[in-house]
Amino acid sequence: MKRVYVVSPDRTPLMPCSSVIARLLLKEGKAKVVRRIPFTIKLYAQPECTYTQPLTLGVDTGSAVIGSAVASEQGSILYLSEVEVRNDIATTMKARATHRRDRRNRKTRYRPARWLNRRNSIKIGRFSPTMRSKIDAHLREIRFAQSLLPITSMVLETGTFDPHALKNPEVLRKKWLYQKGMNYEYANTKAYVLTRDGYTCQHCRGKSKDQRLEVHHIIFRSQHGSDEESNLLTLCKTCHEALHAGMMTLKRTGKKKGNLLHATQMNSIRMQLLKRVEAEETWGFVTKEHRLLAGLPKEHVFDAAMIATRGKKPVFQIQTVLVKKCIPDGEYQQTKGKRSEQRITTGKIQGFRKFDKVRYQGQEYFIKGRMSTGYAILMMIDGKKVDLKPIPKFEKMKRVSARSSWMTCQKILPSSQGNRI
Repeated sequence: MKRVYVVSPDRTPLMPCSSVIARLLLKEGKAKVVRRIPFTIKLYAQPECTYTQPLTLGVDTGSAVIGSAVASEQGSILYLSEVEVRNDIATTMKARATHRRDRRNRKTRYRPARWLNRRNSIKIGRFSPTMRSKIDAHLREIRFAQSLLPITSMVLETGTFDPHALKNPEVLRKKWLYQKGMNYEYANTKAYVLTRDGYTCQHCRGKSKDQRLEVHHIIFRSQHGSDEESNLLTLCKTCHEALHAGMMTLKRTGKKKGNLLHATQMNSIRMQLLKRVEAEETWGFVTKEHRLLAGLPKEHVFDAAMIATRGKKPVFQIQTVLVKKCIPDGEYQQTKGKRSEQRITTGKIQGFRKFDKVRYQGQEYFIKGRMSTGYAILMMIDGKKVDLKPIPKFEKMKRVSARSSWMTCQKILPSSQGNRI
């Protein structure tokens, strides 16, 4: 059954109704459409009695994808959403800094350097732009769900990660390694590797008679090799130079740098969300067991559904999932050309902006790029360009929704849930 979200004249969320009731209310002039995705109507008159049920919002927090769901006490799922948060902010800001530095060198090369004159750079308790974006994305999704349904409680699935244990699982079996790591009693990792290998070249075993020993990265640092002892090897200087000259090879398996970025971010996101919203806390291993018992596949929305129902088998009252992708508020690049002589239009061109949702030839797309001559490049929500011929014109498009903080569309709930709807 398709559900339609309902709000009162003062925007207070009410319980959703069926599509039949919503159609009658619109036909009789008692309500109007205020949102297309998800479809939401607003009543013109305050209802005499506002019957609501206790609803729980379950949020599967994440540093890449957020899953959220709203369920009743009986386990009926009334809302499903999946939000892709931004992970390109640091890369984009580095590119912007490069362009600014280049422009400053060309146009104001004699200006003295300025240091520590940015208030945000020296602020205490400051979060990076990436972390602020991810925390705000969680809070924005929570506020959005609260604007659609009369939510009475909230459950957050959070994760507390131990980066030291992720890097070296041995510490979980030997607690003393927290105080005495693998390099304990050694000056540094290099001294540990030399001692581990018995101060002997691991290739020639001393046959070269070269007493000068060096520590070699099995996977080169230029190829993102790790600085851990598992990627280091003792070689004599003769073998080391021959290896880098391509005269010999090693039959050894190294290790690339591990990435604990997302685990570190989740530790901070967890703390900030629990400070800013009143919510219960649950953990991933609990959600996984409940999901396996319910026979649901591994998806963020299904994890969120199990969180919202607190372990009950969910009954899906909706057939679609709201898919959102966070996008920047504006454009970093303002000009182009060797000397930045050509200004790039960041406002509207014939009434259209980048990331606007448009309808073209009966399909809905998002604007990826625009041309001042009246043409546009279209894409799907995942950012993949749609190859359309001839190139779409603005005059043949109709704007469905204006650009906002995220791109939004709907997808059908996976077919494996057909017998549960």
